[in-house]
Amino acid sequence: MAYFFTSESVSEGHPDKIADQISDALIDNFLAFDENSKVACETLVTTGQVILAGEVKSNTYLDVQQIARDVIKKIGYTKSEYMFDANSCGILSAIHEQSADINQGVDKANKEEQGAGDQGIMFGYATTETEDYMPLALDLSHKLLQELAELRRENNEITYLRPDAKSQVTLEYDDDNKPKRVVTIVLSTQHDDFVKPENNSVEAKNTAEKTMQDQIKKDIVSILIPRLLKKYPQYQPYFNQEITYHINPTGVFIIGGPHGDTGLTGRKIIVDTYGGKGAHGGGAFSGKDPSKVDRSAAYAARYIAKNLVAAGVADELLVQVSYAIGIAEPMGVFVNTYGTAKVNLTDGEIADKLQQLFDLRPYHIEQTLKLRKPIYSETAAYGHMGRKNEVVNKTFKNPNGEEKTIEVELFTWEKLDKIDAVKQAFNL
Repeated sequence: MAYFFTSESVSEGHPDKIADQISDALIDNFLAFDENSKVACETLVTTGQVILAGEVKSNTYLDVQQIARDVIKKIGYTKSEYMFDANSCGILSAIHEQSADINQGVDKANKEEQGAGDQGIMFGYATTETEDYMPLALDLSHKLLQELAELRRENNEITYLRPDAKSQVTLEYDDDNKPKRVVTIVLSTQHDDFVKPENNSVEAKNTAEKTMQDQIKKDIVSILIPRLLKKYPQYQPYFNQEITYHINPTGVFIIGGPHGDTGLTGRKIIVDTYGGKGAHGGGAFSGKDPSKVDRSAAYAARYIAKNLVAAGVADELLVQVSYAIGIAEPMGVFVNTYGTAKVNLTDGEIADKLQQLFDLRPYHIEQTLKLRKPIYSETAAYGHMGRKNEVVNKTFKNPNGEEKTIEVELFTWEKLDKIDAVKQAFNL
């Protein structure tokens, strides 16, 4: 039966994503100078203010205020009129030492017996809908905002953009569960007050706002959308002239960022994962070192799901892993192929077989996916899944004047290096 499905994304300038990026920048800096650091860091951002809180066990010292300011500056909050400025916002740190009760369950004499940093359930998902094995609606939502951010930084074709933005894409699916077309695109972008009212009357104010809204919609449809489709031609078949666009549907969006809404770490967990497809265990990622299975096991589950789908085990696949705090072995592994399996095995049998291919103990996840490296800042906006696996150099400085340049591999959980092993195990 045909149906509609919707996913949303938010830009790097969204208040919740500012918080995520600050928290993950702290993780990266701690790991750069002490890869054994244990960190759980939450960030709150509001008008002119940043509050950092959390628990840390590390042998390094950081200037957390400067790290936060660098992140805010990089995002683009550099003007006082935004009411949130990298140079002038207040930053309060309430970071303290990690609980010894938690630490004793994680650190073990034998590293392979390292316990999970918390109890919980984590999910990984993959689908053949897109080349990166991600749901199409979320993929499009992310890419719309990434292109919008590029237009903002170029400040050429569109010159009034501010950092805060949200997108939403609704798809129509056919009877065979395949995406058929884009039905609706919702996009709200913060902008300068670039048309002033002729006088102080309500009518003049409404006219100015309508003029701005019309200009923004025109630019989104005639500049952003063609640019997106030129860069990603594989999406062109889903676009036509009948798409409904809701661009800045409230009329104006001048007040935005942390001045418009308070932002908190970990409030965009569906944006971070699969846009509502598959499932979510409820645990956020940003601000957590990889001993926290909320993060590392979710990455491992994505790694498993993607490699199984790419190998041809199923067209769509969900993996669930569960843990108890302080215990290395997972409590259970669950698989759902949604009836798309291409092997003559039940979902339970697939779950049993994948455990022979993938070691899901926390220490082995960390080692396999190289999670003790400073790789997390790049994950904190536009999704943790479906991103490009690449090797980059990153440079870090601490208050003692020490500088480190480290070669790291980003998004290791997106690698398809287990396909051959999966095919052999499943006789594909």
